[in-house]
Parts: sequence; C-alpha cells; structure tokens
Amino acid sequence: MGRGIRKTLVGEVASSRMNKTVIVVVERLVKHPLYQKYLRKKARYKAHDEKNECRAGDRVRLMETRPLSREKRWRVKEILEKAH
Repeated sequence: MGRGIRKTLVGEVASSRMNKTVIVVVERLVKHPLYQKYLRKKARYKAHDEKNECRAGDRVRLMETRPLSREKRWRVKEILEKAH
C-alpha cells in the first residue's frame, strides 16, 4: 500500500536555532477579490530537519508528513539553494 500523494511547498528558512527543527517562510500570491490586485501572503511552518543541515536563508522544499510534535507536520525534503 502506497503513501499517496503528499503536498510539497517551497520556501526560505527563517530560523534554524532549534535542534532538528527549522522555521520556513512560504510566500504565495493571492488575488484581491474586489480590487484584482495581487497580494503577497506569508505563512510560517515548522519543519523537521533530521541532520541539522539547513541554515537561515536556504531555499528548501517541504513535504507533508505525520505529526512529529505539537506544531510540526512538515519535513525538509531537499535543499534547493544554499544561502551565501
């Protein structure tokens, strides 16, 4: 039996101070219903980083997973781009 299709998100690591946990900011564009202007909405997710590889500023891909703690429901799948 397979796992099914899991959601993925791409975002930037905002904080990596916790052990095996990073905070990732995911930005998306939303069109305003009345004024038809695109607005940037940001969401912050706590994600599991098993090897503590991520640093602030890295671009990462997150994958949905089972609840790992009270607030962690995402896991770092891969680091797309390292920060300078």
